[in-house]
Amino acid sequence: MILAAGRGERMRPLTDTTPKPLLTVKGKALIELHLEKLALAGFQHVVINHAWLGEQIVAFLGNGERYNLQIHYSAETSALETAGGIINALPLLKSCLQQQRYFTVINADIYSDFEFSCLPNELDGSKGHLVLVNNPPHNLKGDFNVIDHKVVRQPQNQFTFSGIAVYDVGLFANLDGRKSPLAPLLFDLAEKGQLTGQHHTGIWFDIGTPQRLEQINKMEG
Repeated sequence: MILAAGRGERMRPLTDTTPKPLLTVKGKALIELHLEKLALAGFQHVVINHAWLGEQIVAFLGNGERYNLQIHYSAETSALETAGGIINALPLLKSCLQQQRYFTVINADIYSDFEFSCLPNELDGSKGHLVLVNNPPHNLKGDFNVIDHKVVRQPQNQFTFSGIAVYDVGLFANLDGRKSPLAPLLFDLAEKGQLTGQHHTGIWFDIGTPQRLEQINKMEG
């Protein structure tokens, strides 16, 4: 699942007329970079939620055929935030998963060289698995630490959640589908020892401002 429903307030005026996932990075729409890498990693189905200017996302990506994927859309009248968007999309996700228990979630508004093939296929009893990165300048307090592959919360957190994760579908099955953020749920799982994680040391940007978008487009490679 690619989370693409956000308004992108900090990216205005760019996002006044274009949804953030369709902003151009390295000559392609940001969301296309994720789709191409997912296809290379062997994924077949992708669920994309959308709200703000969502019809542009649907018109641009279509059914996913040109990316060798099948794209399914989860429309939201107004953005439900991360957890709410996942819960709203559960019927689609379960249909795509069939008998599988685990699914990958990616924030549309990140840019990274992380390879999705490095994600685990199973969670071995945990409820989620997070990809963590070194704290960027805009989040110096961090979100989590990792001890023996377990994600924990400490007074001084070294790592930031990248927006890339694997979850057990059962984690969301009995939750309220109203507008709700994901962070409190992840913090609770970390406290209970039900999250694993891995540290990505490569390229990663949260494209939250026009300045960061410009910085990425000036990077070589």
